[in-house]
Amino acid sequence: MLDKILAFFMLLALSPVFLIVMVFILIDDGFPVFFTQKRVGVNYSFFKLYKFRTMKKNTPNVATHLLENPEQYLLKVGGTLRKLSLDELPNLINIVKGDMVFVGPRPCLYNQDDLMQLRIAAGVDHLKPGLTGWAQINGRDEISLEEKVALEKEYLEKKSFMFDVKIFFMTFLSAFFNKEGVSH
Repeated sequence: MLDKILAFFMLLALSPVFLIVMVFILIDDGFPVFFTQKRVGVNYSFFKLYKFRTMKKNTPNVATHLLENPEQYLLKVGGTLRKLSLDELPNLINIVKGDMVFVGPRPCLYNQDDLMQLRIAAGVDHLKPGLTGWAQINGRDEISLEEKVALEKEYLEKKSFMFDVKIFFMTFLSAFFNKEGVSH
């Protein structure tokens, strides 16, 4: 419940940022300003993840790393939104709705069966997905799926309020000062 309350107040406090980002997206490529995608939630359930749209409307609906020359689809403001992780701000809506929490494994795509099988084997599929997680601040996109799940299992074993607080604050440091491990 604390996650929902904090996310609600963060949405209110960040509403000026939301408005600015929305205006830039609208000027660049029009509506919609949000991108939604089917993601895997707790216990292999599914939910609709909200993000700010960083790619043009005509972009094929595949993972960015699978696109040939993804830069051709990127909005002018898209690269900046991704570098600063501002495209993830609408995830706060998912937290308010109860689909996600602040700290947990990042929700994978509905078709990432390989990752989900590893998570099920490690027992981390029972964790609610998070805005950030232990794997995100320890390698993000540059680590293998096996390493990612090992870090998620480590998080499960160490899970506590203080560990969540540590991860939450380390995320901000990582997002603003360390761009390594962010490939898309």
